[in-house]
Amino acid sequence: MSVDVFLDTNVFVYTFDARAPEKQQRARELVRSALETGKGAISWQVAQEFLNVALRKFEEPLTPGEAADYLDQVLTPLWKVSPSPELTHEALSIQRQTQFGFYDSLIVAAAIRSGAAILYSEDLQHGRTIGGTRIVNPFA
Repeated sequence: MSVDVFLDTNVFVYTFDARAPEKQQRARELVRSALETGKGAISWQVAQEFLNVALRKFEEPLTPGEAADYLDQVLTPLWKVSPSPELTHEALSIQRQTQFGFYDSLIVAAAIRSGAAILYSEDLQHGRTIGGTRIVNPFA
């Protein structure tokens, strides 16, 4: 698998957040570029986290039909990493190494597994490199 970037859930959430227009614009640029170039990746975890937020926590939640369309048009083309026992072991190893929470460690493990040079995330340590993947806060 050859990708340049891995996008964390918060990037997708910001594409819908009109209350933060600068973050919304940057998030939309990242998602558009990932789709157009084919060099972006997400994991199963990102897809399920985003859909949970979009269906329940948005100011105007997506309908199940809208969520299905977004899944087909945006998330599925980027979905490159699915759960496995090996990925979970990698996440546990990353958690021991970094002291990140388990779910954050799963995101990092998936980004590494995808081969991404950059993990775009607002929630992790900006500038840190783990397993050859550099964490970048795209909104900093």
